[in-house]
Amino acid sequence: METSPPNPDNGFQQLVPLLNQFQEIIVSTFKLHTIGSAPAASAPILEEANKGLGFIPNLYANLAESPSTLKAYKQLGALLEQSAFTPEEQQVILIAVSVENNCSYCVAAHSFIAKNMVNVAGEVVAALRNDQALSSPKLNALSLFAKAVVRERGWVADSQALKDFFAAGYGRQHALEVVLGVTMKTLSNYANHLMDTPLDVVFASEEWEATSKAACCGH
Repeated sequence: METSPPNPDNGFQQLVPLLNQFQEIIVSTFKLHTIGSAPAASAPILEEANKGLGFIPNLYANLAESPSTLKAYKQLGALLEQSAFTPEEQQVILIAVSVENNCSYCVAAHSFIAKNMVNVAGEVVAALRNDQALSSPKLNALSLFAKAVVRERGWVADSQALKDFFAAGYGRQHALEVVLGVTMKTLSNYANHLMDTPLDVVFASEEWEATSKAACCGH
């Protein structure tokens, strides 16, 4: 009796349904919530964002899965706005930290915000994005200190970055409020890495990919 020769693809073909199922699980791990689908405690924050910005940023839409996390991010941002830093300095911190953490979403979003909502000079934003020195010695010291805090996990008490930060005219309050900015961006940077947050069309003109070393690996 004749038998068919073994099909070398049989094993792979049996795996295809499992691979497809696994891919679907990865894609659907996190959901971009709408106001209607979000947990009740997150919906007001999404509504406020939609009213103020004209759209719901994908970061918010993803974070809405956890009302506590979304509220924490919003509250940290509000506290940073009340800090001793100017709006420009706040954006310098947020972009510098996001570059150090290799967060493509936050670098793009804050590049857009800095240029279009805070009126930060384009050359300042470009230098931050390219991990280059800023022409302003004071802003450069701020950027370097923020990145040092991230890179050294806060162990910067005896660092040159802190000495230069103080020499540039900043004080102890500013140093602690840099930690506040790092905290805010660590939350969103890490969450974006976890959720693989897609970039909003609004921010697409500022799309960014890492061109140098970053504190975070894998992307």
